[in-house]
Amino acid sequence: MKEYMPYGEETPFFKAGPFKIRLPFIHYRFEIADFIQGLLMCAVCLGAIPLLQDTLNMPFEIALSIVILNGFLYTWHTFLGDPVIPGWITPAIPLLVAYCLTFPEGHARMQGLVAFEITLGIFAIILGLTGIAGKIISLVPPAIKSGIILGAGVSAIYMIFTKGGKFEVMPYTTAICLIVAFYLLFSNGFKRLSTKNKFFEIIANLGILPAVLIAVIVAPIVGESGLPNIEFGFSHPDFVGLWTDWVPWGAVGWPSPLMFLQAIPTVLAIYIVLFGDVVQSKALVHDADVTRDDEKIDYNPNRAHIIFGIRNTIMGIIGPDVTMCGPLWAAMQVVVCERYKKGRKSMQSLFGGAASFRFGTFAGYWMLPIVTLVTPILSVALALTMIVQGFVSVRIGVQQATSFKDLGIAGVIAGVLLSKGSAWGLAVGIFACLLCYGKDFFKGDTTFGHLWSGEVEAMTMEDTSLMDEDNNDSYEKELAESV
Repeated sequence: MKEYMPYGEETPFFKAGPFKIRLPFIHYRFEIADFIQGLLMCAVCLGAIPLLQDTLNMPFEIALSIVILNGFLYTWHTFLGDPVIPGWITPAIPLLVAYCLTFPEGHARMQGLVAFEITLGIFAIILGLTGIAGKIISLVPPAIKSGIILGAGVSAIYMIFTKGGKFEVMPYTTAICLIVAFYLLFSNGFKRLSTKNKFFEIIANLGILPAVLIAVIVAPIVGESGLPNIEFGFSHPDFVGLWTDWVPWGAVGWPSPLMFLQAIPTVLAIYIVLFGDVVQSKALVHDADVTRDDEKIDYNPNRAHIIFGIRNTIMGIIGPDVTMCGPLWAAMQVVVCERYKKGRKSMQSLFGGAASFRFGTFAGYWMLPIVTLVTPILSVALALTMIVQGFVSVRIGVQQATSFKDLGIAGVIAGVLLSKGSAWGLAVGIFACLLCYGKDFFKGDTTFGHLWSGEVEAMTMEDTSLMDEDNNDSYEKELAESV
């Protein structure tokens, strides 16, 4: 095996200001196992297609083009020095869909989406360049933070089960696959089983993929879809149509300044949700890093902000997308990190595993057999993703609260957010915190004491500062040199 790096040091890279450029075969080993898993898991990414069709009335080939563009930008994270598997901002998708639906269908709705995604991208870039991304969330009162994340989780579940939602499209298949997915992901019994049996350990490492594959089998059996019409060759995205009729420099036209201002409340609300993914990214990378003393891993949230900020800005211009460009696909990051923990023979570098997986998903989008295999059950793949993410978001959102009063305010915020949108939710949250806490607005309930156990308190305290002092000094030096 080729040795790519000295023992105990970072994987080699080309320095480029705050970025650390790494290439497969040159700086890290290409991981075949993760590439193959990526080929299959592209089915989940393709679940964005029905979402784009429903929200924007977008043709399949146009939506596929957007998925492919987004997939190409996924590979930028490891390329520029971020050791993660990026994904959608999944918990926030219902918030953005609700925002988009406030605009009339057609060019106005597309302009609203363009204004939002570009604003979110520029906001993230500014936070990354100024180096305050790792500290800004500490300014948000716990009740508001809890309410927005909780509301995003409930909205994700409501979006699937509401009248006309994805559950009604294939109810039996979705129900069966949800049972399988929740058992594999959250069951204590299966967790114990996977630690004792190699076969079940492999199944556990596949995330929701087994449930997606079961959908392919179950849907025809229960009569909710026909057999997949598997075709061979390459998929047929319509980039010409996308760049003619669906972009701001084409037929859609650029949003007005007022639309950019209208997007700001939704940007702020979604950023709070997004920041939870950044916190989780740091925790997962750190957990993997401490188990391997042969590789030093540098995760920098400011660098991550710049990267996904650039991605959102680019997609807002060349392929507006309601799933957005997020910093983490948590389920698959866990899978890759668990394999990384098994040692150097299993995975030479975390960059190799994360990059190879995203190379696999990008290749999968182009392979017609894979696309046609999963096309009949894309609504099920989307439902699984949203409900699992909703489960996790509700759990994390509740943990952000520091008192029962915080939880009460959070519940009100979540309800308003679900019924009236993120702008109303933020406004109600600010007003409620001012009424309840007054001069302690930013601190929250200082009289209650601890609501959670010491372990949960320690976990939620990650929000106050994402960056170690040494990493912050290093990043500021790199940024200054690049300027």
